[in-house]
Amino acid sequence: MVGASVSFFLLLSVVPRYATASGAGLATGALMLATVLGELAAPRLVARYGYRVALIAGLALLGAPALALTASRDMAWIVAICLVRGLGFALTLVAGGALTASLIPAGRRGEGLALVGVVSGVPSLIALPLGVWLAAHVGCTAVAVTAGVAALAAIASVPGLPDRESTTEKPVGMVAGLRTAALTRPAVVFATTALATGVIVTFLPLAVPAAYTGVVAAALFIQPAASTAARWLAGRYGDRHDPARLVLPSLALSSSGMLITALTASPVAVLAGVTVFGIGFGIAQNATLTLMYARVPASGYGTVSALWNLAYDGGMGVGAVGFGALAGRTGYAPAFAVTAVLMLVAVIPAMRDRRTSATKKD
Repeated sequence: MVGASVSFFLLLSVVPRYATASGAGLATGALMLATVLGELAAPRLVARYGYRVALIAGLALLGAPALALTASRDMAWIVAICLVRGLGFALTLVAGGALTASLIPAGRRGEGLALVGVVSGVPSLIALPLGVWLAAHVGCTAVAVTAGVAALAAIASVPGLPDRESTTEKPVGMVAGLRTAALTRPAVVFATTALATGVIVTFLPLAVPAAYTGVVAAALFIQPAASTAARWLAGRYGDRHDPARLVLPSLALSSSGMLITALTASPVAVLAGVTVFGIGFGIAQNATLTLMYARVPASGYGTVSALWNLAYDGGMGVGAVGFGALAGRTGYAPAFAVTAVLMLVAVIPAMRDRRTSATKKD
């Protein structure tokens, strides 16, 4: 998880800068599109070949192309690299998520998933701003090579991991998962918050005035830090009470944070905005994933992992591409504000899920 996270997040904000402003959204969109497509196929591959094979393939596809990223600045080359890396990241997410979920006791699921989030969140916390800083001081090639080596080196740890156990339970396929409202409603809410993440990591370095480069690096550190802390606290609360109670507040905080961040000319507003958004996003991460795992048998963990990560990466990709088109017409600050308002549409599935959950308990 550390190897995959470092490899992914080191380049997440660097590749858009390398591609220049005109191709920034396309680069992130291609990465997220490939990740989404890979997540649709990953549960079947994991069910057939097991966790270890899927993780080795994922780490190789994530790491090897990174080594060749800066061989060309042609947009087609950059997009091709992003597509392959997206497929690799999808395999590591789905296989790793299903494996870790199978190791966590049901009564500690919220906190256990939060600790898993820390393991993947701390590397992103460091790697996201570090990638931007390194690119500015030592160049994109050094960052790309480091990202490639991080993923490839992690392959050495895979043989020591437990593999998928045989089971007589009928697997929950992706089609069935997509038809199950109890899974899709939390996924839609989470996708909405992830949409804003795609906007922040891709366009905040471009939206904030060049004189505030240090503010961007700080913001890209603060946002995942706040998310990681909030995710752990939400997990502890959810195990003791009900994670369903946290979904609506997480959405409100995420939207509010984006609205504050719209004041891109103010360093204080940007830092405050990403902090509030990060808290909301971290709560949403834990609450939605905990709810989804609780609603399927163990044979459905791979599908839940895929659906949740599909919401994550699909939301990020849509956010990057859509925001790029919107900002081209309105400018960055108004586009941030419009995004904050549009996020509130997810209140509808959140409220429906809350009522349905309450009815079943009664």
